[in-house]
Amino acid sequence: MATTVQIPATKAAKRIPMTSTRKTALVAGVCYLITFVSIPTLALYRPVLNNRDWIISSGGHTGVLVGGFLEVIAALAAIGTAVTLYPVVKRQNEGVALGFVAARVLEAVMIFTGVVSLLSLVTLRQDLGAAAGSNAAALVTTGAAHVAIYKWTFLLSQSIMPAINALLLGSLMYRSRLVPRIIPVVGLIGAPFLICTVIATLFGGMKLGSPEFAAVPVAAWEFSLGVWLVVKGFRPSPITAAIDAARTPPACQDVAV
Repeated sequence: MATTVQIPATKAAKRIPMTSTRKTALVAGVCYLITFVSIPTLALYRPVLNNRDWIISSGGHTGVLVGGFLEVIAALAAIGTAVTLYPVVKRQNEGVALGFVAARVLEAVMIFTGVVSLLSLVTLRQDLGAAAGSNAAALVTTGAAHVAIYKWTFLLSQSIMPAINALLLGSLMYRSRLVPRIIPVVGLIGAPFLICTVIATLFGGMKLGSPEFAAVPVAAWEFSLGVWLVVKGFRPSPITAAIDAARTPPACQDVAV
């Protein structure tokens, strides 16, 4: 006589492991949300960016140090988004996926360059800004040069590169349907607008520092993508099915008897 043993639904559910693609989506989503930790730098950097005499002025510089730390975290998280998503999106188009990784790494490198520029300015302020007999005019000129380097690297790293990333990853997400299409559409629409704004700034048509408003659609795309990946993960698709099947141990797969 055959005996059937029933496992309570709650216990069975606990034994179901998180799929590899769900873990990937979760990590990528968290990395995308971490990139937004650099937003406070808009306020933290305001004294040094808007005051030409900051290098020879008195006062603290903790805000610049904190801002630099936050930007370093954001840069590393940006690389994390690309490295995490690459094994998934390469199944849609490997060339575009590799371009996304390269663009993210380049973005992070330029962010680091801007951070080094401002941290060097802090060192000059500490060592020479308050020194007796220092050439104030020369220090102000040097400080202005460091600020200009930061502003231009910000334009290239945190304005045009996110737009390029939106075109690359947005096209992959749109075609693969790994997330609702409305999410990448926001990035695909906002990216050309941001690129045009950056080009206008490069050729003097707009004041340096103007692209902040133009970056809102691309920022909305990245934030919504991060939230969706954390909360929902990838939508079921042939890509996710193939990845999960390849990474699932044979003992865990259904076997026909």
